Amino acid sequence: MTHRSTPAIALLGSMLNLAWLVGGMVSAAETATADRGDLVLRYQFTTGEAVSTQVAHRAVTETTINGTTQSVETATDSVKTWRVTEVDSDGQTTIEHLVDNVTMTSRASGQEQTRWESDSAAPPPAGYEGVRLSLGRPLSRLTIDQCGRVLKRRDLFPNPPSNTGDLMVVPLPDEPVGVGSSWIIPEEIVVEVPGGPRQSIRTRLRYEVAAIRDKRVLINVDTTVLTPVDDPRIEARLLERIWDGQIEFDAAEGRLISRSASVDHRVVGFHGPQSSVRYKASREERLVDH
Repeated sequence: MTHRSTPAIALLGSMLNLAWLVGGMVSAAETATADRGDLVLRYQFTTGEAVSTQVAHRAVTETTINGTTQSVETATDSVKTWRVTEVDSDGQTTIEHLVDNVTMTSRASGQEQTRWESDSAAPPPAGYEGVRLSLGRPLSRLTIDQCGRVLKRRDLFPNPPSNTGDLMVVPLPDEPVGVGSSWIIPEEIVVEVPGGPRQSIRTRLRYEVAAIRDKRVLINVDTTVLTPVDDPRIEARLLERIWDGQIEFDAAEGRLISRSASVDHRVVGFHGPQSSVRYKASREERLVDH
């Protein structure tokens, strides 16, 4: 599994995909810039402001074992907010991350659809109880520099690991950029099979500037798995974690306007020679009122 964007998934049974709401850890950027330009990308925030985004996640998992295929479809729509508590003289920003509300829908083969809206008075269904407890409260507090490097981080509420294959804060390069500029972020994913092996997987996120118009920068991102993986059980656990996508960054305002990602991959033999699992998903995030 050494080809580009070799994916990763979690096994069937995960009806609750909230990890993408809370994001992952940012590691130090390694820049590999081609065709340098003169546009500097930096985050810009003001103390006291709240930056909200609408997030839509859709996923279908199809699992075949011994000739029987089952599928699970999930849809999650949410509003998440970055609450800026402090910006110092060097532009270092302290942010509290919250999820304001969520609507979650799931349907499994042969079963009725389950739907829950956090704004409703109805109690959450089984498996969703912890979601309501986490809403409207800071999930994590982090301090970032103007390039998005995380200087400090404290998780304030138990969070599952990120499964977007991307980072909570999109890292920006130190150097000015032009069309064709690129930078690379190494990341490590720890994958564990219940009752089986545990493996640390090295990946690489590559960002490349595809277009610039009126200081709005379109950035493509793709993921490469660097660690050879020859165990289908590990490979199946990776599928949800490796994504490719596109980002739009407003260099004038210093923030992301939108972010999208998708994945569609299949693994054979994760539960015996006659087994397979396919994971197909998309994620769209857009700045509110922009």
